[in-house]
Amino acid sequence: MNTSDLLFIAARQGDTLALKELIGSGADVNVQDTRGYTPLIIASYNGQLDAAKILIEARADVNAQDFGGNTALMGVCFKGYEDIAELLIAHGASLDMQHGNGGTALMFATLFGRNKLVEVVLRHGANKEITEQRGLTALDLAVQQGNEEAVRLLA
Repeated sequence: MNTSDLLFIAARQGDTLALKELIGSGADVNVQDTRGYTPLIIASYNGQLDAAKILIEARADVNAQDFGGNTALMGVCFKGYEDIAELLIAHGASLDMQHGNGGTALMFATLFGRNKLVEVVLRHGANKEITEQRGLTALDLAVQQGNEEAVRLLA
């Protein structure tokens, strides 16, 4: 198994000791796998806060996009990890990046009922007027989903 594979495994599992060792030996924290995921995207998506902290301290790109245009912030807004969202935003994660279909982190939070994350990204200044490829805003998506709390937050 090569260093990159080990880095992805450590990120996914939150193995902070292995991450520190791999980074210390020169592992590229911005390496991408076959889907374009970076170790930070993987750690974030899997709820590994401490691993995400270590990767960010090692200069992982908080705005890296996978081959579909998804970012770590989009992943945590989909999964519902407020603490990791706050960490990413504090370290410069762009609130308004769009993936291949035009969706944003705010739209992910809205679509999947992660209303605490809707609050987080709005509080930090996410643009609620951005439209995805069909011309829908986060508010339109909230209405479509029947997400009344998000409708209230976005109105």
